[in-house]
Amino acid sequence: MTNSQKPKKQESGKQELPPTAWAVLGLLSFPGERTGYELKKWADSSLRFFYWSPAISQIYAELRRLEELGYAASARSGPEEVRAKRRYAITDAGREALAGWACGTADAGPPVLKHGLLLRVWLGHLAEPERLRAMVDEHLERTRGELAAVREALAEAGEVPEWAFPALALRWSERQHLAELELGEALRTDLAALAGAGGMARQADGDAPTPG
Repeated sequence: MTNSQKPKKQESGKQELPPTAWAVLGLLSFPGERTGYELKKWADSSLRFFYWSPAISQIYAELRRLEELGYAASARSGPEEVRAKRRYAITDAGREALAGWACGTADAGPPVLKHGLLLRVWLGHLAEPERLRAMVDEHLERTRGELAAVREALAEAGEVPEWAFPALALRWSERQHLAELELGEALRTDLAALAGAGGMARQADGDAPTPG
């Protein structure tokens, strides 16, 4: 496999790729060659804590796209391995394109929040108060588990000098999970106060609480 492979497609301008493609190429930008399975494992222990972890099928689809563009190259393992594996590496063209995207002037855009628990709370007038409180407790427990996983990944990243910047992202994720725990505890307090005020009774109808 050569890192100087030229792009198979000559682009007249900047290549437009979805964020998932840049994320997969980003995983390849660190030292070493990796299989699609190894990329998925790394995404699950890093990217998912602050962005999103693509499915294994999406990773392989993006790897094929990146190879077509000449941004990645692959080679199958030799007969010394019991099961043949295809390992991928970033090319010089891929690293140049990735650096251009990472340092680009385009706005990174606002963070996208899809909070399933809050959607349920928003519909709290249709739910049983006990179930709402149970969902908050489940969310807090799950968040504590995620926080433990983030800290484990952070400890691993801290031992590798080349992962200094991924460690910064994971440290941010650690703070975000701590903040989520604080918000969850406050939400539980708010639900208790609402129940105490008699406002948790289910409502079958009524005007929506929007400005009129």
